[in-house]
Amino acid sequence: MTGQTIDNVGRLRVMGAGVHGARIVERVLPASLDDVWAVMGDLEGGFGSFQPDMRSVRVVRVEGDRVEALARSRYGLRAHLRGVLRPGWCWLQSRFLIIGMAATEEAGGGTRVALTGGVRVPGRLALLPGARRELEVAMERLAERVG
Repeated sequence: MTGQTIDNVGRLRVMGAGVHGARIVERVLPASLDDVWAVMGDLEGGFGSFQPDMRSVRVVRVEGDRVEALARSRYGLRAHLRGVLRPGWCWLQSRFLIIGMAATEEAGGGTRVALTGGVRVPGRLALLPGARRELEVAMERLAERVG
């Protein structure tokens, strides 16, 4: 054992590997971690600006890095999300939805961002197929948003 730590993007890869059907989209954005996370970590504001299917998110409780939020999709679906939100890391899930986001500084500059998530199969840690295109659209919108 070398004692190395795993960064947030590596952690998201591990979490995604444990969810059947999960896809992860990664990209290095030419912006600082602070600028990127100001958009990604703002669940009530910035998050909906780059997630294609989110109409609104309302945070209803925060205790340390634990968060609880109510989300509504553009298609009218609702989700009661619970999870962890801290700088560079977000993992939220409800009975029918998983949202995973991570960001870490790149050694050569910029910020590596990773997204995963989708509609989950109730009672199982599995996602329905088809989320990859939506994740790619979200990443494009995020890139445009942070410049």
